[in-house]
Formats: sequence, C-alpha cells, structure tokens
Amino acid sequence: MRMSSTIRRSIAAAVLSVAALLLPLSPAHAADFTDLWVTPGEDAWGVNFVQWDSLIYATFFIYGPDKKPTWYGAVMSRDGSGNFSGTLFFTQGTYFASPWNPSDILPEGQTVAGTASFRPSTTNNFQGTLVYTVNGVGTMTKSVQRFNDHPAIPLAGSYYGGENIAYTACTNSANNANFTDSFPLTVTQSASALTLVFAFEGLGATCTMSGALTQNGLLYSVPSASYTCTDGLSTTAAISNIKQTGQGIEGQFTAPGTNGDNCQESTRFSAARQ
Repeated sequence: MRMSSTIRRSIAAAVLSVAALLLPLSPAHAADFTDLWVTPGEDAWGVNFVQWDSLIYATFFIYGPDKKPTWYGAVMSRDGSGNFSGTLFFTQGTYFASPWNPSDILPEGQTVAGTASFRPSTTNNFQGTLVYTVNGVGTMTKSVQRFNDHPAIPLAGSYYGGENIAYTACTNSANNANFTDSFPLTVTQSASALTLVFAFEGLGATCTMSGALTQNGLLYSVPSASYTCTDGLSTTAAISNIKQTGQGIEGQFTAPGTNGDNCQESTRFSAARQ
C-alpha cells in the first residue's frame, strides 16, 4: 500500500477486480448526512435527516405558539455547491387512538408551509447551518450539529474490504495516480481510542493506524493517528467519516509523504464484517 509507485502499478491489476466490488472508482459524493441534528444548549427540539444520494428528507420536531409539538417535513435537494434546499411541508392526520381515516389527510396543495435549507460546514461533516421559514412567521437560522448524547457505536471486529487511493501533489508528477487495494482489516476500539490494522494482500505490508477517537453522531474520526507500516513507513494520518454500515465499516483518511515522493495520500475504504 505505501510502496513505490512502480511496485504499486505492477500489483494494481491483481487487486482491481476484488476492490471494484467493494468501492466505486468514481469521485466520492458528499458525505451522508443521515443523523439526528440539534442545536447545543437548545434542548427538546431538533431535526432528523435521512439522505438518499442527492436528496435529504428532513422531519422537524419543533413547537407552535402554544408550546405544543408541531410536525413539519422538508424535501431538500443538493446543488452544485454541496448545499441542500427545498420546500417545507406540514401535515395532519387521524388521532392515533382512532381508526385511520384517509379523509383526515390534507390535499397536497394545502401542505406547503415554507422553505428549508441546510448548508454543511466546509471543514467537517458533522456541523452546519439550518435555515427555514414557516407560514411567513419569519426565518429561523440555526447552527446545528449531529446529536452526540447516545452510547458509543461498536466497530471492533474482523473485516475484509478494499480501498481507493489517490496520490496528489507528488514531486514527480508521474506518481500522481489512483490505485485500489484489498485487505483483511482488524479493528480494536476502546472508549477513547481506535486502531485499524490493514494486512494488504499481494503488497507484503501490514499498516497500522491508531489514535484518540472522536464521535460525532453516527460518525467517528481520529484527527491525528499514528500511521506505520512494516515496509518502513512512519507518518501521521487524519481519519474521518468512519461509520458502521449494515454490512461492516467505511471511512476515509489523508496522509502526507506516503510513497517516498512527498505525495499526499487520500484514501476511501469499505469492508464487510467477517
């Protein structure tokens, strides 16, 4: 994984077919913002995001002038800048203790309540700005972040996966390239630390990343991880967007100078639990 570009090119074809099943080789989309989002210090309200590629469906739990819960929803689409915007809706339905009555639902044309937008932070995927209007009352602007007051998400275990690696800013521009690898992955986790051990098949190297763990909603990060390999590499890496998936684990990391040519490495990885 962290050997010379010449060696890497010679083995790339051997691992391509395996890694292609695990990771798309196209550029990564924006992060998945599916999570519960809140404003620190403002208890008892928030918004749930469920994202499908370029769409976010948002459900708001906020309060009316009578201080009672009020239900709103929004469908927001992503623009070319990575921000989301769309229409805010309100609904009504049958009292939950009564038989469902479809006639209690408002016609679609009567449900538009205003607009909503979400602008993710430009520096991370766990903060952002939510702006919404409700029935002309005014515009609410909220600094929101992923909700953190919940148990740790377990990641420890044995996996098998693949990664897509991009080398950029190399001293020798010929070494700027993309590669794929496959590997068994072992993850150990404590309350405050995470260790990832990649055993790269065909490369003859095992690489270990370890550091202090930070949780933001459904995402973990290790902002400053030690990064060493059995081929002699010793550097640091910033690991981000580590997430438990239905089948295993995914994440990404960046690291400087990892192939002997001052290259910047940017890697996305995904692995299925064994």
